[in-house]
Amino acid sequence: MTSASSSRTGEIYRIDWLPGTDVLHGTCHCGREHTAQDPVEMWEWMLAHPQGHSVHEPRGNSS
Repeated sequence: MTSASSSRTGEIYRIDWLPGTDVLHGTCHCGREHTAQDPVEMWEWMLAHPQGHSVHEPRGNSS
């Protein structure tokens, strides 16, 4: 999924739904990954880049 502003900067935010679950799997333009059940939580995580996207923080977050 891309937003109008991300199209201009080349940033791509991808969110996939894991079929058979209520889980969303997101991949930020920086390559970090995150999982959440709440779409709002997922977008807040995506748009908070780089907060929560550190290589020292664990990848993914099961909710």
